[in-house]
Amino acid sequence: MAQHWIATRPGDLSVFSLEDYNVPVPRGGEVTITVRAAGMNPAAGMNPADAKHVARGKDEDFPRPIGYEVAGVITAVGPNTEIGSGPVAVVDEVLAFRISGGWTTEVTVPARDVFAMPASLSFGEAANLLLAGCTASETLHVTGVGEGDTILVHGASGAVGVSVLQQATMLGAKVIGTASQGSFETVRQYGGAPVRYGDGLEQRVRELAPDGVVAALDCVGTDEAVDVSLALVSDRNRIVTIAAAGRAKSEGFIAIAGSMPASQAYRDSVRADLVRLAGEGRLVVPIARTFPLVDAVEATALQMGGHPGGKLVLKP
Repeated sequence: MAQHWIATRPGDLSVFSLEDYNVPVPRGGEVTITVRAAGMNPAAGMNPADAKHVARGKDEDFPRPIGYEVAGVITAVGPNTEIGSGPVAVVDEVLAFRISGGWTTEVTVPARDVFAMPASLSFGEAANLLLAGCTASETLHVTGVGEGDTILVHGASGAVGVSVLQQATMLGAKVIGTASQGSFETVRQYGGAPVRYGDGLEQRVRELAPDGVVAALDCVGTDEAVDVSLALVSDRNRIVTIAAAGRAKSEGFIAIAGSMPASQAYRDSVRADLVRLAGEGRLVVPIARTFPLVDAVEATALQMGGHPGGKLVLKP
């Protein structure tokens, strides 16, 4: 029998429960994956996306399985079924996003959300590629970042920020990335010019970009990030946040989220391209630590503490 983590009701980590369950047999358009690695995804304010959605859920949505992306091995294929990248067979190595219930030993999911895993990736890297990568891609897309642009990224050393750095560099943009002093090398490693957040940030950015920045991408949601973005970028259609929707609504700039239909459609459309880039070694997923699946609550607590130094992996 398989095991998976569920949230029994809205709340904090105390509502997480590891339980046995029967994996459904895949129907047409579905596949079953034996999970070798499950991704863990941070969100606004250093709270993991999985935990955030548990905390904000409605009673009628529970119990609900936890986890949005996995990598593993195909163990069953529904009739007349291909995955998002094409034909598939039992024992093929794959990754999947956006799914429900990824913190598990085995899961049956829609085949359209499954892609062949590049041989160059580890299971942990593959399981942590797409949520952050798709979010990063959308921030660049909605702000129209292109060759020759100088842009500001708030939270450049985080999961989404690191992907933004790499994807922006591929587009030919110059990136200034906010980070703590201890994370400067991470920002440099992935193509950005680091700048310390905190008092005086606006002036420090102006010194690094005397000709100005044309777009600002906020991955942290702090008032400082929003205020500095508004001070530096005149066109509010080139300011985006993934973490300060309230400020975006009141100040007239862009907010995106995976729950928005337009965001979901765009992110789904770029999954295959991001998998290809990762397979070519052009898009790297830094991994900080791997935890046994049974220690998911401990891993989540570490992530909520902030700055784990890379992505965290759950391994069944």
